[in-house]
Amino acid sequence: MARRRWVGFALVCETAAVGVTVTSLAVDPVRVLDLVWFAALLAMGLAQAEMWRQIERTRRWMGGQTHINVTSIWCLAGCVLLSPGWAALLAAALYAHLWIRVWRHVNVRPAHRIVASAAWFMLAGWAAAVMLSATGLDSLTTATPGPLHDTAVVVAAALVFELVNLAGVATSIYLYIERPSLADLFGTRADNALEVVTLCLGGLVATTLVHQPALVLVTYPPLVLLHRQVLIKHLGVAVATDEKTGVFNNGAWQLIAERELDRARRSASTFAVFMVDIDHFKRVNDTYGHLTGDAVLGAVASTISLSLRDADSVGRFGGEEFVVLLPDIAPADVDEIAERVRHAVTQLAVPIRDDTVEDLSVSVGTAVYPYSGTVLDGLVDAADAALLQAKRTGRNRVAHADGARLIQG
Repeated sequence: MARRRWVGFALVCETAAVGVTVTSLAVDPVRVLDLVWFAALLAMGLAQAEMWRQIERTRRWMGGQTHINVTSIWCLAGCVLLSPGWAALLAAALYAHLWIRVWRHVNVRPAHRIVASAAWFMLAGWAAAVMLSATGLDSLTTATPGPLHDTAVVVAAALVFELVNLAGVATSIYLYIERPSLADLFGTRADNALEVVTLCLGGLVATTLVHQPALVLVTYPPLVLLHRQVLIKHLGVAVATDEKTGVFNNGAWQLIAERELDRARRSASTFAVFMVDIDHFKRVNDTYGHLTGDAVLGAVASTISLSLRDADSVGRFGGEEFVVLLPDIAPADVDEIAERVRHAVTQLAVPIRDDTVEDLSVSVGTAVYPYSGTVLDGLVDAADAALLQAKRTGRNRVAHADGARLIQG
């Protein structure tokens, strides 16, 4: 369920997007070039979306970033070719087509999120076009062609477009997610590299349309490679991800932990392993059903992840049990983080239909390399033994493997 503060922010953005678009279209005189470029960019955007509809549907099903997609290419081109109202209208039209043809078939892309994303694109396109007009740079088609002028127009528009869109996305994530990381707010390096590529292609599309229209078809082969590369990235993530919880599956977590073990041996550093088990999880399934149980699994997995550091890794070990890797951690800090995880889950309330699942808790067992073991299987076994001890002594508590207990003092 969307948070109320997120809903309020989204409604403000959507109202603003519609307001500035309608006002600009009503106030600004209609230019023939606006109609020409709007039709050309819309046709190319629709053609691209139709050609790679299945790829985009698959990528969206895997949970790709809402604000990072090849639609930025056509929207940026619109910023530097169209007046503000038409630039915003182009973003709305492209998003409407994607919703009808692609995203409405994907359950993980609910309509309210698509509408909000479209609003941010509309505001970003409108703001970039307004900035060009206000600074005297104007569009590519209203000044004598020249490489310096064209470059300045594209770079300035790309900066404004990206900053406005990113501000909307980051604010939305901040309002929606408890304690989001910087990667949640601003994307990973790979996400931002993709966005830079799409903006560059958008600038190339615009300048090509103005100076060598026939060459615009040359932009489609790079688009094919870009779209497939993005899909391959998400396929790699999907292979390593547990479908029900969104954390690493056991195989992927084991690979990460083995690499950390090798690094720790070389650098003589320490790391910790947690085993985390949801207390009385069978009671949740028996009371509310397995679909609710899956929702609780996902909520607990998210809560565990948000309670850890950015460098830590969470995997689903099996059933209702999770395993956590904490690299480069001082043994004295292990108990603090384990208690933070335990406490966070006790505060969790999972909304389901007309009810809420509350009074959840976890038991946590910890082990520290090299004090609790020197091989990964030994560390996991030690953490699992500590977990059993936590459950035997009352649940909803943290227990440490012998080596970890000695370090805790």
